[in-house]
Amino acid sequence: MKDERAAEISRILALLHKWGVHTLGDLAALERDQLGTRLGPEATRLWDQATGQSTRLLRLVRPPELFAELLEFEYEIETTEPLLFVLRRFLEQLSRRLGTLYLVARELTLQLTFADKSEYQHQFQIPDPTHSVEILFRLLQTHLENFRAEHPIVAVGLTAQPAKPARQQFDLFATPLRDPSRLHETLTRLTGLLGAEHVGTPVLEDSHRPDAFHLEPFVWQLPDAPNESAPRLGPVLRRFRRPAPKRESAQPIARQGPYRSSGDWWDRESWTRSEWDLQFADGAVCRVQEQNDGWKIEGCYD
Repeated sequence: MKDERAAEISRILALLHKWGVHTLGDLAALERDQLGTRLGPEATRLWDQATGQSTRLLRLVRPPELFAELLEFEYEIETTEPLLFVLRRFLEQLSRRLGTLYLVARELTLQLTFADKSEYQHQFQIPDPTHSVEILFRLLQTHLENFRAEHPIVAVGLTAQPAKPARQQFDLFATPLRDPSRLHETLTRLTGLLGAEHVGTPVLEDSHRPDAFHLEPFVWQLPDAPNESAPRLGPVLRRFRRPAPKRESAQPIARQGPYRSSGDWWDRESWTRSEWDLQFADGAVCRVQEQNDGWKIEGCYD
């Protein structure tokens, strides 16, 4: 629609230039009715605009709301107490502005400027968006407890990304997380104590090597439950995480195997295994692994 109107205006302007009409004054000097008869209603609208007789409603555009606070210290800051005092005041102001617009904070960005003109910036993903001062302050305080800087702080800034409050309805038998912010705070402290490589959600790797997994950042999101459970292909093997009970005097009455598996032959961490299923006189059926120095019980079947 807009392209057709633009093409029509271009055609009218080209004809007006052929007639010697090059300015708005030349266009206004023409007769309105005769111009409309020859060139159509679009030319009439152009004549109304040239003579100031047309009205157009203003399209109001609301500027984006910026939720940010910034402060430059008169003296250099070397401890966290005055910094936390300023951050709490920032949060109180941001929370008041967010609450007035019925919004919550889904992300916080902390920016520190040091005496050597270097800057530090960190983003906080809030698991349960909120404008609660206490919850947001605990988030910042937990992070600053493990923060170390080589130079004093001369300026601090805090920015909040707004969002509408989320309403999530769980299933009848689903249990919601009581306090997602407290869980995030606990994970942050564990990350500061143990390191990011030791905190997360274990995810099985696409490998036949037993217990092959890696850690991924924790995300509170319930997986989609399948409508039908996958049928079991055999008995369940319960692996022993602790040293398995010794069966030195027990003699197997039946065995099956070996089951050989290997992988990562192209890597330095290549592996190979030989496993057997043994049945003992007391009825226990166990999975054992053949090693150079003997046998190791991996687990027992239910």
